[in-house]
Amino acid sequence: MMWRATVLSLFPELFPGPLDASVLGRARAEGAWALNTVRIRDFSDNPYGSVDDTPAGGGAGMVMRADILAKALDSVPREGRPVVYLSPRGTPLTQPRVRALAAGPGLVALCGRFEGVDERLIEARGIEEISIGDFVLAGGEIAAMALIEACVRLLPGVLGSASSLREESFEAGLLEYPQYTRPRVFEGREIPGVLMSGDHAKIAAWRREKAEETTRARRPDLWKRYCENGPIRRGENKDADP
Repeated sequence: MMWRATVLSLFPELFPGPLDASVLGRARAEGAWALNTVRIRDFSDNPYGSVDDTPAGGGAGMVMRADILAKALDSVPREGRPVVYLSPRGTPLTQPRVRALAAGPGLVALCGRFEGVDERLIEARGIEEISIGDFVLAGGEIAAMALIEACVRLLPGVLGSASSLREESFEAGLLEYPQYTRPRVFEGREIPGVLMSGDHAKIAAWRREKAEETTRARRPDLWKRYCENGPIRRGENKDADP
């Protein structure tokens, strides 16, 4: 079954954007995955095409209306796909959650704007809120692109090399080790000798050591989890999202 992404947005013209470049675009052209967009304004109930109103209880900004968003969302065949609302207050996106989404039939992404969407829509439609980081964007479109790209690159055959996926950051609970290529010497800096030794056991040990060092220094949260749970085998995660 083809993996399918449907994006609901006030600005569907932003898509496919970078999702049509390089291996992702080639995979879409070859039928490995599909992308559709829905223009939320098409479901507006007024001649101005507005989809928002002032927040109940007062406050700055505008809130996207639940009734209009529900009509837009209900026009999309779910086909077993989860509905995801890209929001800074959502659950942080993790590689295990990406793997789970990539293994399913696809997703429906709701891109908010203004101050967000009416909470009743999230409750009524069982929408999953996902955040791509502790920062705020003008809208959910860039976040939706990031989520879709993360999923699509895991689809069989998209990247071509399964081994490249196995050694990436987060796949074993660690950040990835440093990478090098030619020239052997760059501005006085040499490629570490062990990588040129041809001794695969020593290379693997060096890479594991560097991955651990990098994770310990840059992501204490990941390092703590790694120490508590041990290495994560591919396809396994003790804290995986449902």
